[in-house]
Amino acid sequence: MKRTEINDIIAAGDAFIRSFGYVMPPFAYWSPDEIRAPQADTIRSRGLGWDITDYGAGRFDEMGLFLFTTRNGTLDDLGKGRGMLYAEKIMISRRDQLSPMHRHDLKAEDIINRGGGDLVIELFAPDAEGGIDPAAPVTVPCDGVMRHLDAGGRLRLKPGESVTLMPGIWHAFWAEGSDCLIGEVSTVNDDRTDNVFRDPIGRFSTIEEDTAPRHLLVSDY
Repeated sequence: MKRTEINDIIAAGDAFIRSFGYVMPPFAYWSPDEIRAPQADTIRSRGLGWDITDYGAGRFDEMGLFLFTTRNGTLDDLGKGRGMLYAEKIMISRRDQLSPMHRHDLKAEDIINRGGGDLVIELFAPDAEGGIDPAAPVTVPCDGVMRHLDAGGRLRLKPGESVTLMPGIWHAFWAEGSDCLIGEVSTVNDDRTDNVFRDPIGRFSTIEEDTAPRHLLVSDY
């Protein structure tokens, strides 16, 4: 992705988020120099901030995701079972933009449709080795109610609805009807090691520096 494209995506995404009355934390608007400064050591070490990915495929409109991590604990705390064991993100899935099939080995997460279009999530259960079981049904909690789907079933979340995905559950998602604002509340988030994709793709984008960054991405840290 070109840096000019990333700058434009951040600006448009920020405006979309604000249109729902959601206001980003102050560090979202810090300059690159401010994020590089010692005051931001915790922000950088915990991977807080902007995250624009095309999964290394170079087709952001077709396969990509806009994310901003607002808070995140540490794997050390998670291992001890005490401390800041949680994380939160705000995300945007554009209409018909795929976030590809993947699972997490550690992270449990609630995915919440905060507004806009429908959020469609395709689900598979893991097999004994952690891969996709093409036949096993999937059961997931949706706002306190258990939902049962066939393998590869598609769960449709309207604005205000959510689903809880436990570690190991395979999922891909996209917005239908219009762009979708998504919330994520989870256990500690580690995007560098805790994303297992079905297909051979990357979690972060390769960036062509054709202009200066307006804001740094977590992958720039």
